[in-house]
Amino acid sequence: MYIDQILYPIESLGPGKRMAIWLVGCHRGCKGCSNPELWSTEGHRDVPVSAVLQTIHEIHQENQIDGFTITGGEPMEQAEELLALILGLRQISRDILVFSGYRIEELLKRKGAFSMILENIAVLVDGAYCEELNEQLPLRGSSNQRVLLIDTTFAEPYADYLRQEHSPTQNMYFDGVTTSVGIHRKEFRDELKQKLQKYGVRSVEDG
Repeated sequence: MYIDQILYPIESLGPGKRMAIWLVGCHRGCKGCSNPELWSTEGHRDVPVSAVLQTIHEIHQENQIDGFTITGGEPMEQAEELLALILGLRQISRDILVFSGYRIEELLKRKGAFSMILENIAVLVDGAYCEELNEQLPLRGSSNQRVLLIDTTFAEPYADYLRQEHSPTQNMYFDGVTTSVGIHRKEFRDELKQKLQKYGVRSVEDG
């Protein structure tokens, strides 16, 4: 599967100390997307799901993982691989949250791997990102998106998480790169570029 990065512990994309997984590939092209660098699979390695799961299990041996958040990119563009990944992750935690630009109604019509994915996750955040509706809500890039609780076992922690006034963010430093994780304001990218330029620092996307 085409994968960009795995980060732990993440507390800005769901309740608890989570492992966040960014998949690569998306043809939606939403204006203002926070991860346009993940639209194309060009330059990214196709990694076997088994290798991804092995890495995750190795991390889990020494760390408590409360849940998983899978985003991208558009995870559903790798439906077969995504399903295999999810089934492997359930051995560690059933609290699996998936972000998708597709509405759940669209996914249910496709059946096959898509319906099985929905049967094996705890939460789906669905709907295309709309920059004009970015209100920095917990777990939603824009207010048209929905947080759909599929496994009611996790109703309480998600209800508590969604009571936050704004979506939290956190900065992760790994392998010489700082990644800001969470639902950011629509002005975030421009503000960051201005600050970097002020101090003479180039961002990765600037080369």
